[in-house]
Amino acid sequence: MDDPHSGGGKCAAFLRRKGIIFSAKVYGIDAMAAMAQGLFASLLIGTIIGTLGEQLGLSLLVGIGNYAKAATGPAMAVAIGYALKSPLLVLFSLIAVGGAANALGGAGGPLAVYFVTIIAAECGKLVSKETKIDIIVTPFVTISAGVLVSLAFAPAIGKAAIAVGGAIMWATELQPFFMGILVSVIVGMVLTLPISSAAVCAALGLTGLAGGAAVAGCCAQMVGFAVMSFRENKWGGLFAQGLGTSMLQMGNIVRNPRIWIPPTLAAAVTGPLSTCLFALEMNGPAVASGMGTCGLVGQIGIYAGWAADIGAGKKAAIMPFDWAGLILICFVLPALLAPVFALPLRKLGWIGENDLKLDL
Repeated sequence: MDDPHSGGGKCAAFLRRKGIIFSAKVYGIDAMAAMAQGLFASLLIGTIIGTLGEQLGLSLLVGIGNYAKAATGPAMAVAIGYALKSPLLVLFSLIAVGGAANALGGAGGPLAVYFVTIIAAECGKLVSKETKIDIIVTPFVTISAGVLVSLAFAPAIGKAAIAVGGAIMWATELQPFFMGILVSVIVGMVLTLPISSAAVCAALGLTGLAGGAAVAGCCAQMVGFAVMSFRENKWGGLFAQGLGTSMLQMGNIVRNPRIWIPPTLAAAVTGPLSTCLFALEMNGPAVASGMGTCGLVGQIGIYAGWAADIGAGKKAAIMPFDWAGLILICFVLPALLAPVFALPLRKLGWIGENDLKLDL
């Protein structure tokens, strides 16, 4: 153990007092989950409102949507700062940091905001309430650190994120069957884990066929778990998982990982069907690729992409085949496949009577 009177002990005590915890959970789970909520409360809801305005011919709604989307960087930064339990002055100062990081990160702005905000927030927490002129020192340090880090690294972080996302999308176009399986299964599993699939998809800018496969995987997990656990959780569980999140099953998965097999197999089926048969694309906001049926955001995102493509002249109209693909991939097939895959596992005793029970 560190001697509390040693330099190392004093440093550790100071960091604890400041609430700075170097933890994979805090930075990798809590901060990213909060970032996704910031994205939802700005870019995603702005896109939904704007699309609704365009479809109804209401310029006021279009304007509201544009204002919401313009706040994307600040909204993400404040959300991350809140997850890190930043003092108020630090939290408010992150508004400027988020704006800078998102602008300098370009299309890969969300990932830049994520990294830059964590650094700026922790720098701000270090000096918070340490001087008699805190009202000046804390915002100065937080904003200066954030903007300087943004200038130095945000463009590179943004380009790297887009390069990775672009490689995934390129590979999906080149090998839609195998990549359809891979993207659907991985993103779907990330959604069920205590990690934000929405933030991951947004950070990588995952759209197009790969975005459609991501939606398929998320829906397979959410709808799959909701339907296959209906006998244990009834209607409350159906809506909580189907329109909320399959993350509710994480505790049960830890106790019995085999319950994860049916919805994951369903994702392995719907993913390639999405890419190869229905050519289902997410041309709306990338964050919607990782939302699945949560509040029907994934489906609204796909519709927003259709509307944008029609407006840009890339698509003539929304065809019945498009709607059929959306409904089958997002709702019908997961609801059928997951329970079917679960049947032999129940007969083998791999899934017990209450293994899927939720405390609702």
